[in-house]
Amino acid sequence: MELLANKVRPKKLADVIGQEHLVGEGKVLYNLVKNKKIFSMILYGKPGIGKTSIANAIVNELGCKYRFLNATINNKSDFDIVIEEAKMYGEMVVVMDEIHRLNKDKQDLLLPHIESGLIILIGLTTSNPYHAINPAIRSRCQIFELYELTKEDIVKGIKKILPYLPDIKINDEVIDYISILSSGDFRNALNILDVCYSASNDKIITIELIKQVNSKPVFFHDKNEDGYYDVLSGLQKSIRGSDVDASLHYLARLIEAGDLDSIYRRLSVIAYEDIGLANPSIGPKVMAAISAAELVGLPEARIPLGTVVVEMALSPKSNSAHVALDAALERIRKGNTGNVPNHIKNGNPAYKYPHDYPNNYVKQQYLPDLIKNEKYYNPSKNKYEDNLNKLHNEMKGENK
Repeated sequence: MELLANKVRPKKLADVIGQEHLVGEGKVLYNLVKNKKIFSMILYGKPGIGKTSIANAIVNELGCKYRFLNATINNKSDFDIVIEEAKMYGEMVVVMDEIHRLNKDKQDLLLPHIESGLIILIGLTTSNPYHAINPAIRSRCQIFELYELTKEDIVKGIKKILPYLPDIKINDEVIDYISILSSGDFRNALNILDVCYSASNDKIITIELIKQVNSKPVFFHDKNEDGYYDVLSGLQKSIRGSDVDASLHYLARLIEAGDLDSIYRRLSVIAYEDIGLANPSIGPKVMAAISAAELVGLPEARIPLGTVVVEMALSPKSNSAHVALDAALERIRKGNTGNVPNHIKNGNPAYKYPHDYPNNYVKQQYLPDLIKNEKYYNPSKNKYEDNLNKLHNEMKGENK
């Protein structure tokens, strides 16, 4: 029996749930399809948010000859067959799932045909392609990030597919419950609905029935049904605001809901976004707490997580490092920053090697000429950054 998620897979971009920044009217993928053009690309993002759906919609709307392959499951002979088919048709779109797992043999087989245009690649991955995908493949593809689906996206998507389930009886409260239970994964939401529909004699979908077929706790945190993202936001803002009791409150709500992955991701961000250089040891401590929590699982996972959250809340705070990087990124995106100065280009004998000088410092220009006087980093007032600044100034002062 065909799964509901496959039965309702979009045939055109207009049917895709969410991802308006890519498929909305006037956006890049919308315009490519409208102009009957396609280029090799990589779509990346979390599971169940529309990567395969977008690829499917593109090839269907354009009427392309295409094949779906999986970088892990399909072997080299499968790739050979697809290349021969492409030669026969003159062009072939290859939708490649788990492209980050593509080994060197398969890459070497595909690369010349991607280069020639015989193969147009649409790679799908949950991993960041800038880290996980071979540069040779990556440089030949446009990269598009898919964003997390909101609860509203999931609700809209569920309501859109209800006509595929004859005689189903479901109300808005149950749809909301499924949308929150799925944690932004639309495929998961469809699978929950599919199983409940098939497991019900009268086609009435209730929260009680959902609980019978899916034991994962839902993110209904109180009678007002505070949203999943609101509770995560509450955790971060409480730690940022140094309120240890509120931090523990929101951590407890997330632990009670059982979603450790969300806790891990959010604490990892907080360590560097909100505490940063004010307490640089907190990053490794958060990683150690996450490793311990993973090792022991719930209910014991609450112990290392609670310990590190208390320290994070009580820790001094600084966002100076990431604010500085954001300022540098903003300047880069404006363009025309100039070239790397000649004396620090690779192999230039004019370069002064700092380790050959007292205190491992010598004054020389590192920024390009066009932006040589720009300043991005402004230290926050805290003990660690004060010490760093003091040491830095002393080092430079001895070589004036």
